[in-house]
Amino acid sequence: MIKSLEDFRVYNRALQVGEEVWDVVIKWDYFQKDTVGKQLVRAVDSIAANLSEGLGRYHYKEIKNFSYYSRGSLFETKTWITKAKSRNLIGETKSKELLNELELIGKMLNTYINTLGPGTVSEPEEEYSILSKSHDQNPNPPSPNPQSPSSTTPDSQVPTPNA
Repeated sequence: MIKSLEDFRVYNRALQVGEEVWDVVIKWDYFQKDTVGKQLVRAVDSIAANLSEGLGRYHYKEIKNFSYYSRGSLFETKTWITKAKSRNLIGETKSKELLNELELIGKMLNTYINTLGPGTVSEPEEEYSILSKSHDQNPNPPSPNPQSPSSTTPDSQVPTPNA
C-alpha cells in the first residue's frame, strides 16, 4: 500500500508533467497566459493535487472519489493542450510529448483506481493515544448496544416514501 506521496508513482509523474507545462506556459505573453495558460496550469496541477488529497483521506471511497476528480482533470488537461497546439502556443513535438505522458498517467491512474476497495486502506500502526486518554477520562461511556430504547423507533413512526 502507498504510505507516502514519495511512494506514489502516478502522483509523482503527474507532478512532473505539471512542472513541464509550467515551463512552457511561463514563457507566453500576458493574454495567452491569462486565457489558455491559467486554465491549462490549473487543470494539470489538479491531477496531482487531487491524488494527494485523496491519499490524505481514510476511507477508500473518498480516495476513489478524489482519484476520479484527478482523472477528470487529466482529460481537461488534454483538451487545453489540444487548444494550445491549435492556437500555435505549443509546438507539435511538445504537444505529442505531453499528450503521450498524459496517456501513460491515465493508464496508471485507471489501474490505481481499479485496485481501490475495502481493505486497501488500513489504520495507522501507532496507538491512538489521544483516544485512549479521552476514554480513560470518561468513566461512563455510551452503551454499545444499538437496540437501546433511546435509539429505536416504533414502526408507526418510521416515515414512508410518498407513493
